[in-house]
Amino acid sequence: MSLLDLTATQLAKAIKEGRTTAVEAMQAVIEQIENKDKELNCYVTFDKEAALEAARKAQEAIEAGTLTGPLAGVPVAVKDNMCTKDVLTTCSSRILGNFVPTYSAEAVIKLEEAGAVIIGKTNMDEFAMGSTTETSAYGVTKNPWNTAHVPGGSSGGSAAAVAADECFFALGSDTGGSIRQPASYCGVVGMKPTYGTVSRYGLIAYGSSLDQIGPLCKDVTDCAVIMETIASHDLKDSTSIERHDTDFTKALVDDVKGMKIGIPSTYFGEGLDSQVRKTILDAVEVLKSKGAVVEEFDLDLVDYAIPAYYTIASAEASSNLERFDGVKYGYRAKDYEGLHDMYKKTRSEGFGPEVKRRIMLGSFVLSSGYYDAYYLKALKVKALIKKAFDQAFAAYDVIIAPAAPTTAPVLGSSLSDPIKMYLGDIYTISLNLAGLPGISIPCGFDSKGLPVGMQIIGDCFKEHNIIRAAYAYEQARGAFPKPDGKKEAH
Repeated sequence: MSLLDLTATQLAKAIKEGRTTAVEAMQAVIEQIENKDKELNCYVTFDKEAALEAARKAQEAIEAGTLTGPLAGVPVAVKDNMCTKDVLTTCSSRILGNFVPTYSAEAVIKLEEAGAVIIGKTNMDEFAMGSTTETSAYGVTKNPWNTAHVPGGSSGGSAAAVAADECFFALGSDTGGSIRQPASYCGVVGMKPTYGTVSRYGLIAYGSSLDQIGPLCKDVTDCAVIMETIASHDLKDSTSIERHDTDFTKALVDDVKGMKIGIPSTYFGEGLDSQVRKTILDAVEVLKSKGAVVEEFDLDLVDYAIPAYYTIASAEASSNLERFDGVKYGYRAKDYEGLHDMYKKTRSEGFGPEVKRRIMLGSFVLSSGYYDAYYLKALKVKALIKKAFDQAFAAYDVIIAPAAPTTAPVLGSSLSDPIKMYLGDIYTISLNLAGLPGISIPCGFDSKGLPVGMQIIGDCFKEHNIIRAAYAYEQARGAFPKPDGKKEAH
C-alpha cells in the first residue's frame, strides 16, 4: 500500500511508530504534485525545497519527543486566502500578486504547533468569490474525477488536492458553501464549523459575518482530529467564541440509534438533479437501517436565502475590499495621474470581473436610498432563516440535505451565467446566514461517474451530532473509491 493511501491520522500514527517519516511522506506528496498538478492546477504557490526542509525539522522534533500531536509530520495544503508568514498569499488575485505576509493566520499557526507541515497554497476563486475556481487569476483547477469538469469553489484547489492525493488534508474557508460544495464535487469530506469556532485572524476577509475556516480531508476521523486542532478562542478575533466542547473525536461513535433526522422537503423538490436526490435518499436509508428516526418536514424561506446572502455578502465584500487600493501593499498601476486615477486604474486592473460585480452590487445596496430597501431587508430575512432553523432543531438532532443541486458542472458552463452559478449555492448558504455547522460526505456517484455529497447540518455548537451521523454512515458505506479507482485505507 502506498503512503498516499493513508489518511492524515493513519500517517501520523505510522510516523510516530517509526514505520515511515515526515520526509518520506512529503517526498511522496511532492512526486504526486509533480506528476499531476500540471494538469489539475491545484497549487498557486509550491516551494519544494521549503516543504522538504519543514518536513525534516518536523521529523527531528518527532524523534526528539517534542512533537507528539495527532497530525505531527503530516503534509497539509492551505487555501490561498489565509496568511502564511514569508510565503506569497494572493487570494488568487492579481491585486495581491506580490503580497508576502509578515504573520500567519491563527488556524495555520495551530496546525504548525501540532506538527503539520505546510506544502503550499491552493488555488481558489478570486477573493473566494465563485463556485468553480474559474475566477482565479492563475487559471482554473480541474476536477480529478474528470478534468473536463470543475472541482467546485471557492476552495476548489484544496478539495481537488485532497482528492488527487496532492496533500493528506487541506484547509478551506466557507462563506456560502465554499468548503462543502467542492467537497461534494471532488468526493472528499469537508466541514464548516459553527461561526466563531475557528479564529478568522489572518483569513483575508470576504464576508466577515459569514466566513469560517474548516478542513477538507479523506474521512470523518481526520475531520474530527483537524477540528480539535484548529478550534480555539482567539483574542485577536472579536467574533471568536470560547468553547469547552471541542473534543470532536468523542463523536466518532458508530451509533445513531434514536437520532432524529429531519429531511426538508423543499430541499428535495424542483431544481435538484434526480440522480443526486436518489443517491442522498439511499444514504438516508442506510442511517435509518442503523436505528435513526427519519421524518420529512417543511423548511421555509429557502427561496429568500440566495438574495439575502448575496446582498449581505456583497455589502461586506465591498467594505472589506476597500483596503486594496495600491497604496500600502499589493499591485499598483504603472501609469496614472494623481491619487484618484491611481485608485481607479489599480482596482480596474487588479480585480477580476466577478469581484468587480460583487463590489458594485455591495456598494449599491449600501448606498443612500437603497440601504433600507435591500441591506436592512436582507438582515431581517437572515434573522427569519435563523428562527426557522431554531424551530427545526427543536424537533431534530440533524438535518440532511444535498450539498449541491447537481454533480460537478462542465468547465465554462457556470461562469457564462452568474445567476446560474449563484443558484448552485442554494443548499449551503443558509448555514452561513444562520452560523450553523455542516459537513459534506461522499455518498455515491451519478451516471457520469462524478461524486455526490450528502450534507449533514447541525444546530449551533452541535458539531458532535453531525460528526456522529457522518461517521456512522461512513462505517456502513465502507471505503470510498479514489479518482484512480483505488480504495482508501480505513
